[in-house]
Amino acid sequence: MIPFSVLDLAPIVEGSNPREALARARRLATHADRLGYNRYWLAEHHNLPGIASAATAVMIAHAGQDTEHIRLGAGGIMLPNHAPIMVAEQFGTLEAIYPGRIDLGLGRAPGGDQAVAHALRRTLVGGEDRFPKEVVELQAWLGDVQPGQRVQAVPGAGTNVPLWILGSSTFGAQLAAHLGLPYAFASHFAPSMLKQAISIYRQTFQPSEQLKEPYVMLGFNMIAADTDAEADRLASSLRRTFVNMRRGMPTRLAPPDPSFDAEIQPHEHAVLEQILSCSAIGSPETVKQQVQAFIDDTGADELILSSHIFDEAVRDHSLEIAAEVREQLTSAKAAE
Repeated sequence: MIPFSVLDLAPIVEGSNPREALARARRLATHADRLGYNRYWLAEHHNLPGIASAATAVMIAHAGQDTEHIRLGAGGIMLPNHAPIMVAEQFGTLEAIYPGRIDLGLGRAPGGDQAVAHALRRTLVGGEDRFPKEVVELQAWLGDVQPGQRVQAVPGAGTNVPLWILGSSTFGAQLAAHLGLPYAFASHFAPSMLKQAISIYRQTFQPSEQLKEPYVMLGFNMIAADTDAEADRLASSLRRTFVNMRRGMPTRLAPPDPSFDAEIQPHEHAVLEQILSCSAIGSPETVKQQVQAFIDDTGADELILSSHIFDEAVRDHSLEIAAEVREQLTSAKAAE
C-alpha cells in the first residue's frame, strides 16, 4: 500500500492568532510522526488572514522539533519569490538540523495575487518564465562544489536535498519529467488537469541521479469522523473556506456550520463539487472506499492529505482514522 503524508497550511482558526497556529502546526507534525505518516509538508502562502505558513523554512524548523522519523519539507517553496542560493542555504540549514529528512517542493506561482507578487519581488523580472532555469540553478547550489566555484551555499552545498516539482497543470508535469524529479499535483484544490498532467509526466519521464522511475504524489482532502453525518458537518468549514476564497473574501478557518451551505449559490456548488472531487469525507468505511477508488483511478504512488478541520483534537482523530484505513488497505493488499 502506498505511503500517506500530511500537508499543512498552519490554518489560523477563528478566535485564534498566528502564535497559536504555529503551536498547532508543531503538534500536528509530532502527531503525524507518531502515527507513521511519511512526510509533513508546509506550503508557502502570502497575504491570507487564515494561513500562517508564509515563512515556510522557518515553519519547518519549528514544526519538526519534536519529531523523530517523519520527513519534513515544503509543499512548496514558490521559487520565483526567492533567490535560488538563499533557498539552498535555508534548506541546507534544515538538512543540517534534520539530516536525511528534508524535502524541497518547488512551485512557480507567487503564493498570492499579483499585488503580492509585486510586494515580494519588487519587479516581476524573471518570475514564472525563469522557473525551469532557477530549478536547475538551485539543484546546482545543493550539489557538490565544482572546481573554481567562487560562490557556494553554506550550508547547502553537497547536501543534495531532494527536489520535487509541484503543479496543477501540464507545465510542472513536463518539467518534472524532463529533469527526472518526483511530481506532486495539487489535486486537493485544483484537480481539473490531474489525469492529463500525470499521464504526460509518466510518459515523458527521463531518469536522473535523484530518481530512476516516475513518482507521483497527489493532494487529497481527508475529513474522517466516526459517522458520515459528522464528517459532512466538519467539512462545512472547508466548503466555507473555498467559497469565501472564490468570493474574494478569504477568512480564518471557521467552526463547522452546516447552515452556511444554504448560502452557497448553485454555480458555487458546481465549483465546489469540482474542487472537492479528490476528497474522502465520511466514516472509516466510507473513507476507505473513497481512498481505494482514488488510488485505483490514478495509480498514485503516494497521497498527501490535507485535513482542514477547525478543532485540533477532531483533526487529529481524522488523521488517526486515515492511518488506520491505510493499515487496513495494506493488510487487504497483502492478503491478495
